[in-house]
Amino acid sequence: MGAMKPSPISPTIDLDKNGAQHGHLRLPYSRDDSAWGSVMIPIAVVRNGDGPTALLTGGNHGDEYEGPLALFDLARTLDAEDVGGTVIIVPAMNYPAFRAATRTSPIDGGNLNRAFPGKPDGTVTEKIADYFQRELLPRADLVLDFHSGGKTLDFIPFCAAHILPDQALSARAFAAVEAFAAPWSMKMLEIDAVGMYDTAAEEMGKVFVTTELGGGGTATAATVRIARRGITNVLKHASILAGEIDRRPTRWLDMPSGDCFCFAEEDGLFETMVDLGGTVRHDQVVARIHPIGRTGVAPQEIRAKMDGILTARHFPGLVKAGDCASVIAVAG
Repeated sequence: MGAMKPSPISPTIDLDKNGAQHGHLRLPYSRDDSAWGSVMIPIAVVRNGDGPTALLTGGNHGDEYEGPLALFDLARTLDAEDVGGTVIIVPAMNYPAFRAATRTSPIDGGNLNRAFPGKPDGTVTEKIADYFQRELLPRADLVLDFHSGGKTLDFIPFCAAHILPDQALSARAFAAVEAFAAPWSMKMLEIDAVGMYDTAAEEMGKVFVTTELGGGGTATAATVRIARRGITNVLKHASILAGEIDRRPTRWLDMPSGDCFCFAEEDGLFETMVDLGGTVRHDQVVARIHPIGRTGVAPQEIRAKMDGILTARHFPGLVKAGDCASVIAVAG
């Protein structure tokens, strides 16, 4: 096999220079309205000598907003003199999706969080994934990637890490989760971890922390406050910022198996029967799907497969067969 092709993405700033820099990751993209155009992904690097490196990202999915709000703010306000090490800030990783307010890229339909390790000669989304895989992730000691439910899910606000075969790496990740100090902290199970940014970072031995901070395709004052406080706490935990961590009470949750997930089997009108954070018992009806093609037809009942706490729910009023209807976690 030949050598891997170089990335077509080039930073407009020096990633190794001391001080606070603001620029772009420029990805050439020829299109109808710009023959020699580019995708310009905003990036900030705040560096002050040697020390640990934190890679902070949002907008992995373009309709999730707590991360971009907190990270654009951090990039504007973080002073290099307060930093010991390096903070790399990319508020909107999948910038085309972020600009379009969609989960996936309007250019190629790509889901960036399923595109890793990416390809330097692939689609626009694959090229972005490849740049993070080969250029940014190797620089990082700790990665904090913000998510929420986007337009289709709503979550209780939690910070999370994964249980990994490397128990020492898991312990370091969960220590960072605890430092984030969200109202809830999660030992998270993914439906499908193939191609995820999370998996790419963890396979490199990086401490990877993520969030789900709400949803519905918007952000609230409360969830943005959680995101901003959490960033500062994690940077203090990593000894990149000085000062005491603002510790708040957090409730630990665990997702022990696939029984945490409930899926719709019919199209229809979605009715949640339990509000977020509510207690759920095994076989309890957690949601109903009402047929909308005719009257006089009973709704489909979705029942919990386990005891626990309702952690996420389908958000729009209408649901399709196969959609995730609810997620249940247990006290961990």
